[in-house]
Parts: sequence; structure tokens; C-alpha cells
Amino acid sequence: MEAAADRKDSVVSSDFNNTSHLSSDSVSADSNNFGRDKEKEAEDHERIALDIKAGLHPLKNKFVFWYTRRTPGVRTQTSYEDNIKKIVEFSTVEGFWVCYCHLVRPSSLPSPTDLHLFKEGIRPLWEDSANCNGGKWIIRFKKAVAGRFWEDLVLALVGDQLDYGDNICGAVLSVRFNEDIVSVWNRNAADHQAVMALRDAIKRHLKLPHSYVMEYKAHDASLRDNSSYRNTWLRG
Repeated sequence: MEAAADRKDSVVSSDFNNTSHLSSDSVSADSNNFGRDKEKEAEDHERIALDIKAGLHPLKNKFVFWYTRRTPGVRTQTSYEDNIKKIVEFSTVEGFWVCYCHLVRPSSLPSPTDLHLFKEGIRPLWEDSANCNGGKWIIRFKKAVAGRFWEDLVLALVGDQLDYGDNICGAVLSVRFNEDIVSVWNRNAADHQAVMALRDAIKRHLKLPHSYVMEYKAHDASLRDNSSYRNTWLRG
């Protein structure tokens, strides 16, 4: 527990329809998922009503910041999950700024480190049910400018300013020795229209110079080659 606390402190400053062929198990699972969705929707409505009553400004989605300090060696699901630490969650504009103002800037984070911003209920893992059929757009930055682009992306996600926002799961800042890598994760890698629309929205919102090339990689490919950023299959 002491080691986990040390890792957290390094990120947060000290100030802070056709069912005839479905089996009964499948129908039951769908019913359970529908029930959970309705329950979550009711909870979201209640949360938003309470925030408004308190004079706060609710966000469309609740978000969670996570932190990973990578350890040497081959990535396994168990070891990777053990290294992911939840920092803080927020659901209002005011809550976001309280959290964000106490986060250490990307330029001060040690390498290799990952900082994740994901919608509530989605873990920053390839294997998570919301991510497993999706993928990510990848942008590589020089370390001197990564912080500004990351902040612009965070504000866009929190403010629901990107097209196909419901298809977005979250974003990751990967601090590495020679570069920093920003990736935006989406739910469905097979939906080519949504994938390309997300690329265009990111480019437009971040005002990316034409010299920057974006790469896309599906999470199932990452699972096969055990790599987040190598062997990408789409560039644009």
C-alpha cells in the first residue's frame, strides 16, 4: 500500500431484435445488461439533478483519471492491472478543475508513465468490455509540445466537443524517454465511418499541423502482439 501511495503522490501534487436463435443464457445476459443500463441512467439523472440543485454545472459524462507507472518486463494483464491506480473522479465542471489543477504537468511526469482519462465504468484496458472491440488513434509529439495538445484534448473530451463523442471511451497520455504519445480510444474499430470521423475531429479540434501523422490500431491487434503503439495498420 505504501508503494501505491508513492505512485499516486507522483501524479497528484501535495495540495490536493431477433431472439429465436438466442440461447436462454444470451437472453438473460441481454436482460441483465438492459437492467444495468436503465439503472445507471436513473443514477445519472439523479446525480445531475443534485448537481444542479447545488449550483454546480454537470458534465454529460462522469470521468475518472487513472495513473500507470510502468515496470520493466513483459506486459501481462495481471501485472498491468496491478499497476493502474485510480487518482480521482469528477462529474461537474467545478469538480474537473479542482482535480486538474492539482495534477502534475506532463513535462514533470517520470518516464515511462501513462495518464488515463476515461468515462466512468470503463477501465483503461484493452480487455475491458467497452474497449475490446475498439481501437485507438495515436499521435506522437515532441516532449516540448505534448502538454499543450494533451490539455486541449482533455478539455474537448470533458466538454463533449468531439464528433461521435458517444463512441469515445477515453484518452491516454504516454510519457516516454524521447517522445510523448497521445491516444484516443473508441468503442468500435469496425465502424470505418466513425473511426475516420473521429480522426478528423481530433485533427480539427487540436489544430494539428499537416506534418503530424495519425496512426490507428485495433485493440485486438495490441492483444496479439502485446504492444500499444507498434505495427499500426492505418495512417492518416
